Amino acid sequence: MESHGAVASKAYGDDALVRSALNDWRSAPFTPKVRTALGFLEKLTLAPDTVGPDDILAMRRAGVSDAAIEDAIHVCALFSVYVRLADSFEFEIPDAASFEMGAKMLLERGYA
Repeated sequence: MESHGAVASKAYGDDALVRSALNDWRSAPFTPKVRTALGFLEKLTLAPDTVGPDDILAMRRAGVSDAAIEDAIHVCALFSVYVRLADSFEFEIPDAASFEMGAKMLLERGYA
């Protein structure tokens, strides 16, 4: 599990759910609200030119607030850039203990 998975496991106290989501979010036991948002984020990541107003409407109908939609889009965009930079500069992947330590710090301080 990577850094943000470790953070999610600590924050939710449910390692099995996080692992399930990382393995296949479609079969993980999520609410329709979360599942709709994850589907949108996948589409935004893999086929951004196909995203349109109907995608936003689907999330609103599932109960996702405009503020949450905006936050999700910002996080998605930032991490798309981070991943490209990490791949380009061949960032070193820390070991599990380092991820655990990073998760604790991020939960105490936040991502900002």
